[in-house]
Amino acid sequence: MNDLSALPDGFVWGAATAAYQVEGSVDADGRAPSIWDTFSHTPGKVAGGDTGDTACDHYRRWPEDLGLMKRLGLDAYRFSVAWPRVVPQADGRVNAAGLAFYDRLVDALLEAGITPFPTLYHWDLPQAQQDRGGWPERSTAERFGEYAAVVAERLGDRVTHWATLNEPLCSAWIGHLDGDMAPGLTDLTAAVRASFHLHLGHGLAVQALRAHVPGAQIGIVNNLSTVQPGSDRPADLAAAVRADGHINRWWLDPVLGRGYPQDMVDVYGVELPVRDGDMELISAPLDWLGLNYYFRQIVADDPTGPAPYFRQLPGPGPEHTAMPWEVHAPGIEELLLRLTKEYNAPKLYVTENGAAYPDTVAPDGSVHDPERTAYLERHLAACASAAAQGAPLAGYFAWSLLDNFEWAYGYDKRFGLIRVDYETQQRTVKTSGHRYAELIRRHRAR
Repeated sequence: MNDLSALPDGFVWGAATAAYQVEGSVDADGRAPSIWDTFSHTPGKVAGGDTGDTACDHYRRWPEDLGLMKRLGLDAYRFSVAWPRVVPQADGRVNAAGLAFYDRLVDALLEAGITPFPTLYHWDLPQAQQDRGGWPERSTAERFGEYAAVVAERLGDRVTHWATLNEPLCSAWIGHLDGDMAPGLTDLTAAVRASFHLHLGHGLAVQALRAHVPGAQIGIVNNLSTVQPGSDRPADLAAAVRADGHINRWWLDPVLGRGYPQDMVDVYGVELPVRDGDMELISAPLDWLGLNYYFRQIVADDPTGPAPYFRQLPGPGPEHTAMPWEVHAPGIEELLLRLTKEYNAPKLYVTENGAAYPDTVAPDGSVHDPERTAYLERHLAACASAAAQGAPLAGYFAWSLLDNFEWAYGYDKRFGLIRVDYETQQRTVKTSGHRYAELIRRHRAR
């Protein structure tokens, strides 16, 4: 593979998970349902009728998973805190048992020399809050800020690296516009309002973290894509601009002090519920930006479709994952450089990057996944190339530590460096996991 020497000293090597995807124990110790419990139990919403009820049983098996993190040599573990464990209902009462789980996890990570990187929101809104209107309502952003303060006050004496939101695009656009994720709405007005209140909740969470965690390193995690028109027709060129606005600029510009892109405000035609002081709160200074990268977008004009009037075309490259997403490693380099040059990012982390493939277990129990191993190597090489060109890249978190509940795809799509047998919960480090551990060792030893 290409040289990784451009990755800086002190580079953070990590892996990531999300609460609903791995924890299971959905009714244990006072946890209440989230919108994903409701969505996954709705017939027809998730492939195979799968739910996150058990997932990887990480809530009970986390010590074993921590041992696997140590075996891989990870510097950091990016996980999410489940809001419905900590503040299960809409009345603000704190569930001590739920909060204590993350207390124990953080202490054990630190004892193992692994830095905790918690994300406050990875899509699992308490159903009780959804029943009061969910993200289209301002009150949800306010409750999120209060929940953030609870977590920060409890963990902030030990945790310094924080992410507010994971992929708000998915929460707003896929959850409220496309209907393919919880809460499963197809309402443009609700989606745009949700996008704004997610940003407002982010700003309130930053405020809470600054108040409770002196020296906190705070960021937000966005899933971004490079965008290319499917042809040189003017209509497709214009569609690519809209797609970039929908996928990238809408999520970056307001947080980084540029306001919402006016061209997209016009396309959506929905009035943003902005009050005095909101935009200043949303654009409070951050210490880092997180990039989740999986694929590029090739788009065409779609004037008869819903706003923003484009459709995604199949990726033209020769390789595709099981999703099936095109494998296009140059896109991660391009995005890291864009965040550096266009958005003046102070520090960058690749907070998710990985691939699903149909793994098979060999007769000896091993799992050889050469496609995922190659994917990992090529994308890390692209990251190193971006760093060599000046991107302030400080770390990389492979998605995912474990095979897990892959949202609407259920358990069929496996992203893990570690295989999970969902019948027995046996863990097996795949070839890609061994290779990742080797790359970590080599980088440290240089």
